[in-house]
Amino acid sequence: MAINEKKPSTKYTVGAQYICFNSDPDGAADSYDTDVIKLPTVVDIDVADNSNSYESYASGAVYESDTMVSYKEISVTQLAFDEATIAKMKGDANDGGIILSGGIKTRPYFAYGVPIIKKDRTMDMRWYPKCKLVENSDATATSTDSHSDQTDSLTIRAYGFDDTQNQEVKVLTAETDNAGITEEKFFAAPVLTVAAAKALRTASNG
Repeated sequence: MAINEKKPSTKYTVGAQYICFNSDPDGAADSYDTDVIKLPTVVDIDVADNSNSYESYASGAVYESDTMVSYKEISVTQLAFDEATIAKMKGDANDGGIILSGGIKTRPYFAYGVPIIKKDRTMDMRWYPKCKLVENSDATATSTDSHSDQTDSLTIRAYGFDDTQNQEVKVLTAETDNAGITEEKFFAAPVLTVAAAKALRTASNG
């Protein structure tokens, strides 16, 4: 048996965040907005699986074991955020910059995207096609003589978007076949299938 040694590149930085709203109450794949919002404001991001593992026993041994990931929790710290966009994520009423917030609101689904950039300049580009905003912070401190960044945080939950309840579509540009897929191509619209991701290879080469 051969030993295949790999030396993956380490993470360098997180890139911009991308948001594309869905007008369907159930988050249907054909109901995304034609425009994608780009916000180059991310300080850090953490993605955690909400998973449940189980084992079935028979004849005194483990017969079957499996793990189910019910959703992914995305925690984002950011330097700034567009107020109209956060209002829409919360389901708030916005009439030309006059916003009514609070109460019982139906929050819309949206696709959330982010690239993780490696030191060798390859990228781990991710779309989470079916998300909702879970919570957000809005804190401001007084200005002082010394500078201090004032950050806000978002917690986004990514749900299953297809028949097998996948929650994430990821493209690794370190793979030779994907080297021509640029950030602009990948985040031009939400990507939901392997076929759609592979089509970007052709679009990049064309």
